[in-house]
Amino acid sequence: MSDPNEKMGPGTYLTPDEAKEFHKLFMTSFLLFTVVAVIAHVLVWNWRPWF
Repeated sequence: MSDPNEKMGPGTYLTPDEAKEFHKLFMTSFLLFTVVAVIAHVLVWNWRPWF
């Protein structure tokens, strides 16, 4: 088990290594979502421009 003093901050149960791994996964999924959203908006703009 991990040492309780290695926690990143109050109310977290992640070690620094686990927090970095979670952050990497979170940022990757966020960027993927953003790219898909931008592509969807461009396709809709080409289909029916509203401005």
